[in-house]
Amino acid sequence: MTYTIAHAANPGEAYSAIWAPLLAFNQTVASGAEGTPFALTLRNESDTEVAGGLWGLTLWGSFYIGLVIVPEEARGQGLGRELMRQAEIEALKQNCRHLWLDTYAFQARGFYERLGFEVFGELDGPAPVFPRYFMRKQLMSQ
Repeated sequence: MTYTIAHAANPGEAYSAIWAPLLAFNQTVASGAEGTPFALTLRNESDTEVAGGLWGLTLWGSFYIGLVIVPEEARGQGLGRELMRQAEIEALKQNCRHLWLDTYAFQARGFYERLGFEVFGELDGPAPVFPRYFMRKQLMSQ
């Protein structure tokens, strides 16, 4: 059988096509490979639109926080800390050993460190974007 490599015209569609066989393979090794998504939203009381929030995924005892944003005008009110607190509660409910995330140099490393996260990996590159930090917070002993 001969295979070719090509740029996908629709990356979202390609993602689904690639993910399906990988998920099937992963399921043969360990069940629950699809993970469990989790999301919290922030809305302005005068608007129904989502203005920010947190999105994460639990998978095999790990809780990955993929997205966190608090609107600039709402920062400093404890909303980010509350989003992270609620994510940690969910992680504990799902018996996760740790939370993990990644953040860039221009984003929120200090915020996450104040919440008990520590750097466990780093990718270097040109400023102002890099370095990119991979951070975790232990919830339970291994």
